[in-house]
Amino acid sequence: MIQAITGTSFSAYLQTEDNRIDTSVAKTQIRHLFKFTNDMDKSIVYAYAKNQNIENRYTYFPFLYNATPNVYLGRIDLKPAGYWKYEVYEVSWTAEVILSSGFAPATETDVLSPPASNKGIVQGLVTKGKMYVADASGTAQVQYNQYVEPTTTNYIYYGQ
Repeated sequence: MIQAITGTSFSAYLQTEDNRIDTSVAKTQIRHLFKFTNDMDKSIVYAYAKNQNIENRYTYFPFLYNATPNVYLGRIDLKPAGYWKYEVYEVSWTAEVILSSGFAPATETDVLSPPASNKGIVQGLVTKGKMYVADASGTAQVQYNQYVEPTTTNYIYYGQ
C-alpha cells in the first residue's frame, strides 16, 4: 500500500519488472503511467512520475505535489483525503522517450497518431493496489449517512 499526505510530495516503491510486457526494448525505453481513482467521489488523476529508477526488485517513483497538476511532469494534487486505488500501466518507446503532449499517452486508452517511433504505446497493466492519502490539516475525514426521522412514536429516535 502506498501512503501519502494531501498537499505534499510522496514516493512509491512498486514491483514492475515481474510483470513487464514489452521486453523487446531496454529499461530506459519504459515509463509507467499511474491512474489514481478516489474511492469516495470516483475522481481520477493520471500522472507519470517525475522520474523513475527501475531496479531488479522494485521501481522507484517520486511524485511532486503541485496545486496545478501536470500528467507529464509528475505533479499531482490528490484530494480529497481517504482511500484511492492505483493502477500502473507500462508505456514503451522504440526511440527517445518524450514525456509531453502528443508523444506520451495521457490515459491508458490514449492512442497517439500518426504512429511514430518517438511516440509511446500503452502496453498494458503491470500492477495495481490501494493507496491511503491522509489529511494534512489534521481533521478527520467523516462519511455521513442521512437517516429519515421516523413518523411513529413507539421507540426512541437517536438521529444516527
